[in-house]
Amino acid sequence: MRLLIQRLGMARVTWNDTGTEMVNSGLLAFVGFHHRDGAGLLEPMAEKLVHLRIFEDEGGRMNRSVTELEGALVLVPQFTLYADCRKGRRPGFSDALAPGKAEELFASFLALCRQRIARVESGKFGAHMQVHLVNDGPVTILLDSMELNLTG
Repeated sequence: MRLLIQRLGMARVTWNDTGTEMVNSGLLAFVGFHHRDGAGLLEPMAEKLVHLRIFEDEGGRMNRSVTELEGALVLVPQFTLYADCRKGRRPGFSDALAPGKAEELFASFLALCRQRIARVESGKFGAHMQVHLVNDGPVTILLDSMELNLTG
């Protein structure tokens, strides 16, 4: 499982003339699943996401989490986080989890995050979306369950 996290100044996700409400402070996380991922990864990755200390404290150090700030969270499903660009010029996606199972895991991950954060918006799985984002910092961090030695 991969999360590409961006600290927000502002974000909104739209698709098919609909979308999320505007979020003015918090995190946006693009969420991708590897074909070997399972539900056991969801809880530790949700915990890591909501408690990741990437907001500045009074001293200007990254020492506060989105939970401490009572900020919002925007989750966007994105299978392209598992693009394989090692050969040729067209990415391959054989490492990405099949859409049906990925949609189930995304829905479960969304539910876990909603248990931890008061305001969670999300993109629509399988839709062609437009992500409107002002990155604050900029701060962008990649969390990979394999690098964190998480299994599930």
